[in-house]
Amino acid sequence: MQVSSLNEVKIYSLSCGKSLPEWLSDRKKRALQKKDVDVRRRIELIQDFEMPTVCTTIKVSKDGQYILATGTYKPRVRCYDTYQLSLKFERCLDSEVVTFEILSDDYSKIVFLHNDRYIEFHSQSGFYYKTRIPKFGRDFSYHFPSCDLYFVGASSEVYRLNLEQGRYLNPLQTDAAENNVCDINSVHGLFATGTIEGRVECWDPRTRNRVGLLDCALNSVTADSEINNLPTISALKFNGALTMAVGTSTGQVLLYDLRSDKPLLVKDHQYGLPIKSVHFQDSLDLILSADSRIIKMWNKNSGKIFTSLEPEHDLNDVCLYPNSGMLLTASETPKMGIYYIPVLGPAPRWCSFLDNLTEELEENPESTVYDDYKFVTKKDLENLGLTHLIGSPFLRAYMHGFFMDIRLYHKVKLMVNPFAYEEYRKDKIRQKIEETRAQRVQLKKLPKVNKELALKLIEEEEEKQKSTWKKKVKSLPSILTDDRFKVMFENPDFQVDEESEEFRLLNPLVSKISEKRKKKLRLLEQQELREKEEEEEPEGKPSDAESSESSDDEKAWVEEVRKQRRLLQQEEKVKRQERLKEDQQTVLKPQFYEIKAGEEFRSFKDSATKQKLMNKTLEDRLKIEAKNGMLSVSDTTVGSKQLTFTLKRSEQQKKQQEAEKLHRQERKRLRRSAGHLKSRHKRGRSFH
Repeated sequence: MQVSSLNEVKIYSLSCGKSLPEWLSDRKKRALQKKDVDVRRRIELIQDFEMPTVCTTIKVSKDGQYILATGTYKPRVRCYDTYQLSLKFERCLDSEVVTFEILSDDYSKIVFLHNDRYIEFHSQSGFYYKTRIPKFGRDFSYHFPSCDLYFVGASSEVYRLNLEQGRYLNPLQTDAAENNVCDINSVHGLFATGTIEGRVECWDPRTRNRVGLLDCALNSVTADSEINNLPTISALKFNGALTMAVGTSTGQVLLYDLRSDKPLLVKDHQYGLPIKSVHFQDSLDLILSADSRIIKMWNKNSGKIFTSLEPEHDLNDVCLYPNSGMLLTASETPKMGIYYIPVLGPAPRWCSFLDNLTEELEENPESTVYDDYKFVTKKDLENLGLTHLIGSPFLRAYMHGFFMDIRLYHKVKLMVNPFAYEEYRKDKIRQKIEETRAQRVQLKKLPKVNKELALKLIEEEEEKQKSTWKKKVKSLPSILTDDRFKVMFENPDFQVDEESEEFRLLNPLVSKISEKRKKKLRLLEQQELREKEEEEEPEGKPSDAESSESSDDEKAWVEEVRKQRRLLQQEEKVKRQERLKEDQQTVLKPQFYEIKAGEEFRSFKDSATKQKLMNKTLEDRLKIEAKNGMLSVSDTTVGSKQLTFTLKRSEQQKKQQEAEKLHRQERKRLRRSAGHLKSRHKRGRSFH
């Protein structure tokens, strides 16, 4: 349970605590309650006071015994009995509910407005009747004296449905393009509707005439407010006979006296979000206004903030339990919020124990995930070697991963890498030590990467420091201490490869430049010792001597580069010879090619011819087949053309066909010879 305090007003969150997954069995839940102290200390005021996914609206019956809430998914309504502190019934619906109204003192008569224009009536036993309105509805109110339902929505008309006669009455024609919200004053029956143009139109249900018009959009603009678009009316609530509160889509709440067209007070939420709901608290003269982010409670006379409540998830609806300090919220989370503010009033009769319990409550952080379970993805399971547990009771599939017991996760993690924590601890200690020593790095300490380059830079820096010529030249920062080149001496990817061809070709140049630099420094030191007053040529040599030396250096460098190139060519030649020897020693194995079923291999030439034939167009292939006698074209009696293809036989099929033909000819010849013999035998017998 969580306790928050603002302006010395304590707010107790009764729905805060450990969340248990729905797929846990009752037996496992009871076992957790026995073992886990946090679960055992968690207060579950009403059993299963939640929705599968999201709760959209929540209301309390007039007798205070039943709490009804709608949500998704699937669309449903749940009724909770406060006397039993449990769920009384649950009914699934065909579509999502925009809003609903309880017409009776209990749950026996309920009206639902759906987002598909249907109006659904429920009785105590369940579904009763369904009808439809011409336009999509956004809100509705019930006028008790005449038994009329007033529906507003994406239309300029206000539809009236009389429940006594069971038929629609003539609608009220407003000046607005669309209407967002509506409300009926319970004292004198005045009907008010809020439009998208930022106006509130008031109608008398007895005469069906408009009796007033308030321009709230113009009055909501103050000197401190920043308005980017036209404010529309998003909330509307009457209090008593003369007071009305109006909420706008830009986050302002305007308090009106019906006898004046100017607001008594304008309160800005400072978030720029539409006002979801407005409620009056008469005992302390407070107004509770809520947007999707915060619930603010402020004095309706002065506008001073009393306290505020900022839930973790976005709000959809707020309901103030009558004559008590309990607040119910519907938000973008499965669990519905229950807040108890003792300053607003006592606890309801069905939970009077809260007055004694709240004195001993301690602050506990709310957990947004299941504390006893760890969410892991499939990649995490592969790293841990637990993919064989997929489908077993140890893993519960959820969204793009799985839930597993946190104790099992820690055990497997420790077995996979038992020294992970020690390594992590050592790395952290080393990083802290390096950070403290960043300002006093010793240059003589060679780094782990590019040690030769670092040594060369250190020697050059020392030579510059020893020479007096350094005083005449502006000092430059060292590469070793420059943060821009720090990675070059830390990351192994920047290690210089001395065996590469590029380095070997450029190495003579680098070495010559370094020798030249050292030689110049020595000459300068000698010259400065002999002639301290002469500083005409700070380089220490005349230009002609320098040019001659540079030409000599260039010749030596060219020779060195040629030498390195010859060495590289020789190495490449040796490598080629080694590869050739390996190829000669390798015993070539015959390669086998698989032929598709039904085909006969003739030669590679035939396959090449077949490939060329396949690359030709259909027209060319038909011409070739007609030329070879494999295609015949004939006209039919109805005027169309008929193509006859002759399948191309393989060599084996041709040989088999020729053998069969010879066999048939031999049999015919034998039959003829046998016939001649019989005829001769008959003639001989007749002669005798």
